[in-house]
Amino acid sequence: MKNSEILELSNEELAARLVEEKAALSKLKFAHAVSAIENPSVIKVARRSIARLTTEQTKRTAAAKVETAAEAL
Repeated sequence: MKNSEILELSNEELAARLVEEKAALSKLKFAHAVSAIENPSVIKVARRSIARLTTEQTKRTAAAKVETAAEAL
Protein backbone atom coordinates (compact mmCIF):
# COMPACT_ATOMS: atom_id res chain seq x y z
CA MET A 1 0.00 0.00 0.00
CA LYS A 2 1.41 3.35 -1.02
CA ASN A 3 1.70 6.31 1.32
CA SER A 4 -0.61 8.37 -0.88
CA GLU A 5 -3.31 5.71 -0.45
CA ILE A 6 -2.78 5.66 3.31
CA LEU A 7 -3.14 9.44 3.57
CA GLU A 8 -6.55 9.27 1.88
CA LEU A 9 -7.96 6.89 4.50
CA SER A 10 -10.08 8.15 7.38
CA ASN A 11 -9.09 7.29 10.95
CA GLU A 12 -11.65 4.47 11.13
CA GLU A 13 -10.59 3.05 7.77
CA LEU A 14 -6.96 3.27 8.84
CA ALA A 15 -7.61 1.31 12.02
CA ALA A 16 -9.63 -1.32 10.14
CA ARG A 17 -6.95 -1.68 7.48
CA LEU A 18 -4.29 -2.08 10.17
CA VAL A 19 -6.22 -4.93 11.76
CA GLU A 20 -6.68 -6.60 8.36
CA GLU A 21 -2.99 -6.31 7.51
CA LYS A 22 -1.91 -7.73 10.88
CA ALA A 23 -4.25 -10.70 10.40
CA ALA A 24 -2.91 -11.29 6.90
CA LEU A 25 0.67 -11.16 8.19
CA SER A 26 -0.02 -13.71 10.89
CA LYS A 27 -1.60 -16.02 8.30
CA LEU A 28 1.43 -15.60 6.06
CA LYS A 29 3.82 -16.37 8.92
CA PHE A 30 1.83 -19.47 9.85
CA ALA A 31 1.73 -20.67 6.23
CA HIS A 32 5.47 -20.13 5.95
CA ALA A 33 6.13 -22.03 9.18
CA VAL A 34 4.07 -25.03 8.05
CA SER A 35 5.51 -25.18 4.57
CA ALA A 36 7.64 -22.75 2.63
CA ILE A 37 5.56 -20.19 0.77
CA GLU A 38 6.35 -19.54 -2.89
CA ASN A 39 7.48 -15.92 -2.42
CA PRO A 40 8.74 -15.16 1.12
CA SER A 41 9.34 -11.51 0.25
CA VAL A 42 5.55 -11.07 0.61
CA ILE A 43 6.11 -11.21 4.37
CA LYS A 44 8.55 -8.29 4.15
CA VAL A 45 6.08 -6.26 2.10
CA ALA A 46 3.31 -6.97 4.63
CA ARG A 47 5.53 -5.89 7.55
CA ARG A 48 6.40 -2.64 5.81
CA SER A 49 2.78 -1.95 5.03
CA ILE A 50 1.88 -2.43 8.69
CA ALA A 51 4.72 -0.09 9.67
CA ARG A 52 3.43 2.60 7.29
CA LEU A 53 -0.10 2.28 8.63
CA THR A 54 1.08 2.39 12.24
CA THR A 55 3.25 5.44 11.57
CA GLU A 56 0.35 7.34 10.02
CA GLN A 57 -1.93 6.38 12.90
CA THR A 58 0.68 7.63 15.39
CA LYS A 59 1.05 10.92 13.50
CA ARG A 60 -2.69 11.49 13.54
CA THR A 61 -2.94 10.65 17.25
CA ALA A 62 -0.10 13.04 18.08
CA ALA A 63 -1.67 15.79 15.98
CA ALA A 64 -5.01 15.31 17.74
CA LYS A 65 -3.29 15.57 21.14
CA VAL A 66 -1.58 18.81 20.11
CA GLU A 67 -4.89 20.25 18.93
CA THR A 68 -6.67 19.43 22.19
CA ALA A 69 -3.77 20.85 24.21
CA ALA A 70 -3.87 24.05 22.19
CA GLU A 71 -7.65 24.34 22.67
CA ALA A 72 -7.25 23.88 26.43
CA LEU A 73 -5.01 26.93 26.61
